[in-house]
Order: sequence, then C-alpha cells, then structure tokens
Amino acid sequence: MPHSKGPGLFAGAFMERFPLIPVEDEGRLHDDGIRENFIERIFVFNRWKELIKNGATRGNLVDFHTDHKLLIMAHSPKLLRELGKLVAHAKERDQDTVFSDYFTLLMDTMRLKTTVKKNTNTLHHMMGYFKKVLTPDEKQELLEVIDAYHNALVPLVVPIVLFQHYVRKYDEPYLRRQHYLHPHPVELKLRNHV
Repeated sequence: MPHSKGPGLFAGAFMERFPLIPVEDEGRLHDDGIRENFIERIFVFNRWKELIKNGATRGNLVDFHTDHKLLIMAHSPKLLRELGKLVAHAKERDQDTVFSDYFTLLMDTMRLKTTVKKNTNTLHHMMGYFKKVLTPDEKQELLEVIDAYHNALVPLVVPIVLFQHYVRKYDEPYLRRQHYLHPHPVELKLRNHV
C-alpha cells in the first residue's frame, strides 16, 4: 500500500541526484521559520551559482564568504569557523576541490535553522562594529531592541531595521555588504513573523 510519509518517487529521486539544491516539503512551508530558512537557502544557492558563472576565483570565494559571514553565523557559528578555515587555506589546495567542499558545507550549514539564541548572538556581534560611533542612548536603544527580540516581544525584522538604519547613518562598509541584513527581497516580509 502507498504511504504518505517521506518524499514521493520523483522528489526522492531528485533529492538523491541533486542533494545540494534546496528542497522542502510543501506542508512544512506553512511554518514561518521553515519557510524563511528555505527561501534563504534558495537565495544563497542562487548567489553561489552567480559566483560560479562570473568566475570561480579564490578572491571571489573570499568576497562571497565575507558577504555571507553573518548569515552563516546565524545558522551555525561552528560551521562558520569550518568554512572560514576552508577559505583561509584555499591557496594550499586544488581550487575545484576547495569550491566543491565549500559549497557542500555551505549548503549543509544553511539547512540548519536559525534560532532566537543564534540570531541574538549575531546581533550582539554586529553591535561591535558600532562601539566607537553610537551614542550612549543609541547603544541602549539597540540593546533594548535586541533584548525585546530575544524575549519574543518583537520579530527579527525590528532589530534588523534598526541595524540597517545605523549602517546607513554611520556608513559602516562591512555590515552594508552583509546578506544577513537583506537575505531576500524585503517584499517577501519573511522576517516579520520570525
């Protein structure tokens, strides 16, 4: 007898043949966190394909990793360190192997869901980029907003928007390039519920 557990024949064969392409069960997409994670993975996958299309050089890999560092941190600080080691030692290994290993570990990392705790850690890490420019009142406001997010009083979009404001106000170049602040088009409103 057929059963409804697990992927269907086509989906199972597709996932076996293309294990790194983001795939998610339709029913699970009703969960806000799962849906956001899936769409984040799609956009990271797309940016990776653009990198390969535009030239897979070690320098481009460093730029890609830098742009995604905080997004990766929000999924797994441990795997961020492993990906960082791959990038740091890229010159010592065959380039095709480095790119293959990096992409595999990246997509494994992106499968892990972010959590309030990991996002809070990432937000506190981002505060460090403003330690010399924020006024005491701005620091207090940012800490209060991060704390409100941590205590589930506001969604993730609230501290993100405040960070985006400070990035623009203080012209912070490292954070401006971070996909964590804009992992997908704002029109999708995914972080409004997470």
